[in-house]
Amino acid sequence: MKFLIAALAVTAAIAGPAAAQSAAEKTGINSVMGVAPSTEDFVQQASASDMFEIESSKLALQRGNDKTKGFAQQMINDHEKTSLEMKQMIESGKVKATPSTTLASSQADMLEGLKELNGAEFDEQYIDDQVTAHENAVDLFKRYSEGGDHGELKTWAASTLPALQHHLEMVKGMQK
Repeated sequence: MKFLIAALAVTAAIAGPAAAQSAAEKTGINSVMGVAPSTEDFVQQASASDMFEIESSKLALQRGNDKTKGFAQQMINDHEKTSLEMKQMIESGKVKATPSTTLASSQADMLEGLKELNGAEFDEQYIDDQVTAHENAVDLFKRYSEGGDHGELKTWAASTLPALQHHLEMVKGMQK
């Protein structure tokens, strides 16, 4: 295991971190080990996650069936709210970090893939992507709420986590 972690760290160092994200967070080592991200990494990933949720859900409002559209509207409402809350903490100076202005490459790939689909294929892929996105978000918020280094942001992550867990339960129920 130590060799794998070292190999991933070297690979990440050579490749360089994307969007100011640390190598350990970028490669997923922190997640595997259950280590909390830095405040900067948390803000970068949380903001990109919200962007993906909102953009993919806007597409679902156009292409999804009624059940998908209902879930998508809730995702837009909830993730616009969390984006605004984080933005307010940053603008007030309480949190000193820069939110992401772009999607992570995996999120951009998922969004591009959704743009190619319609009908039942779209619904199925959107739901699968939502499961992945919410599993990642739950992991991120859980790790930060348990070990983050900024008190107010840590409290916010902990208070936001139950909604993300609920989203994950809802979307897993839609997979069946």
